[in-house]
Amino acid sequence: MANPILETAKSKMDGALASLSNQLDGVRTGKASPALVENITALYYGAPTRIRELGNIATPEPRLITITPYDPSVINEVCKAILAANIGVTPVSDGRKIRVPIPELSEERRKELAKVTGRMAEEARVAVRNVRREANDEAKKQQKDGALTEDDLDRLLKDVQAATDAAIGKIDAAAKAKEAEVMAV
Repeated sequence: MANPILETAKSKMDGALASLSNQLDGVRTGKASPALVENITALYYGAPTRIRELGNIATPEPRLITITPYDPSVINEVCKAILAANIGVTPVSDGRKIRVPIPELSEERRKELAKVTGRMAEEARVAVRNVRREANDEAKKQQKDGALTEDDLDRLLKDVQAATDAAIGKIDAAAKAKEAEVMAV
């Protein structure tokens, strides 16, 4: 029977990995991807709303994102939001559709994005280590309360460490893949 402490820890570690993956999708790599703009929020009748909920996002060309809002009155707000997001692109509107050309990344910008990717990965590793610490503390508390034997505690601590190592390995692999993608010309 799997220990609930271990299961909770694994689930939280998976959450940290999913969060990192979501963040990495938003890092620009020089080719168009809807993930670059879909989570940016624009004001829609005074309420912050994600662009993906305001219109259809497409990539008709490798270096172009198009956004076709369901409500044309929101075009200016979407353009302002994309500019305010400071992702290095400038939207162009024709009144019905927004075109976001993706410029070629300079070597300097590529290195900067690689550092950003590294910081995101480090934040995810810290989150995983915090989950490990919480799980270990909870296990030691249960052992102190008599709910776990010394052998069960040792086994559980080893299992939590193994789950931590596996999660950090996945984080490192995801970060390395994204860094390679960013640095590719």
